[in-house]
Amino acid sequence: MTKPTEDSFDLAVASAAQKIAIQMIAEKGRGAILVGAARVDTALEFLLKSVMTPGAPKNDNLFKSERPLGTFSAKIALAARLSLIEKPVENAIQAIRKLRNEFAHSFDDISISNEPHQSRLREAYTDARKNPLWAPMEEILTNANVEKDLRDYIVLIIILVAFMEACAHLQEKFSPAIPVRFF
Repeated sequence: MTKPTEDSFDLAVASAAQKIAIQMIAEKGRGAILVGAARVDTALEFLLKSVMTPGAPKNDNLFKSERPLGTFSAKIALAARLSLIEKPVENAIQAIRKLRNEFAHSFDDISISNEPHQSRLREAYTDARKNPLWAPMEEILTNANVEKDLRDYIVLIIILVAFMEACAHLQEKFSPAIPVRFF
């Protein structure tokens, strides 16, 4: 198997970004928050699986709910511990996880424009704006008349998901130097 090139990496990121943008533009309010967090959760699982030896197809339930990696927070913690994500990315994903929990468990009229939510995401936005994908995606979403606070959230989701998925394709399976054996 050949290693993907930088061009194929860029193409994979662009393709993923386009798919995410189309899906997220169709969402509004609470739906955009929940779908965005679900996309990040799925991309994180894909990234983790990219370095793991696959389990038996019938018994590979490590990521199922009520299992060790069945929660968003467990996936974040393991990805950080394995150095698959850097601290600013970990913090951004944690902010998205907390936002998702608030939106999923609130019966009130809730908006991403509320200051507590904006405050939680502020640092993530500052870090993500350094990514070269931010400006073009922001422009596309501005032209699509997506409200600013939701636009920032969608661009953050796009960047995280696109780069986690693209990086997953560049990973190699973990191979221990000396596995524990009975012989």
